[in-house]
Amino acid sequence: MAEQILKLGLPAGSLQKATVELFRRAGFQISDSARNYLPRIDDGQIQLILLRAQEMSRYVADGVLDAGITGYDWIRENDSDVVEVCELAYSKATSNPARWVLAVPNESKVTKPKDLAGGIIATELVNATKKYFADKNIDVKVEFSWGATEVKARLVDAIVELTETGSSLRANNLRVLDTIITSTTRFIANNQAWTDKFKREKIENIAMLLNAAIDARGKVGLKMNVKNDDLPSILKVLPAEKSPTISGLADSQYVAVEVIIEEKTERSLVPALKRAGASDIITYPLNKVIH
Repeated sequence: MAEQILKLGLPAGSLQKATVELFRRAGFQISDSARNYLPRIDDGQIQLILLRAQEMSRYVADGVLDAGITGYDWIRENDSDVVEVCELAYSKATSNPARWVLAVPNESKVTKPKDLAGGIIATELVNATKKYFADKNIDVKVEFSWGATEVKARLVDAIVELTETGSSLRANNLRVLDTIITSTTRFIANNQAWTDKFKREKIENIAMLLNAAIDARGKVGLKMNVKNDDLPSILKVLPAEKSPTISGLADSQYVAVEVIIEEKTERSLVPALKRAGASDIITYPLNKVIH
């Protein structure tokens, strides 16, 4: 019987490095990703292919790939019939959603979308942009733009460009009129692959581990020993929304307390715990948090 393989597409380009790092934290080692469009992964049941996020959903929908990682924007742009397995809250710059925005130069007299009637809009997200203006009954010409769309803002009437922080738009003296679509990264699957027992279980396992790695980001584990008499004071110091694990020790006068906290609170919380009576305090990084 032939070995079962899951054909998995990873996004090449701006999201590539962040994706490889996410897989590493999820427990997968990927090699040759910087030089090879067929990188290796330390799981013999997975075959990786690097593709542009813009075309990923088409290959998944057509069954060339069993699953892949891409943006919600490109699923919409390609009108792809795929299974959206889960959202993955990570990106190249921040964990915030990315936005495709309608923008014009600061010196433009345009103040609202309808002022662009009869004008030309440059963007890589052609179909979604056409739908945006059609829904508003605004007649414009939408032209495809190959990258660096900000530069073309002064050659056409407006652009639709992807932004996470808005820094590139500000650097190019552009202002935003409206948001066309908000997008996050999605793990998607081919419909037929989703009905295959092996492939679905493999996809679900990967999704679980990736989300566990995302949930562990910015968190640390915290352990300490506490005298029984000091326990009420310690519990008051710990964040109210946290429910610590409390275990008995060989010395019946003490208990061990363990909790997961936000890394940014560690530096203020640890001294407070020490003053409240905690001892043998240990903090440690987390790779995955599975709920």
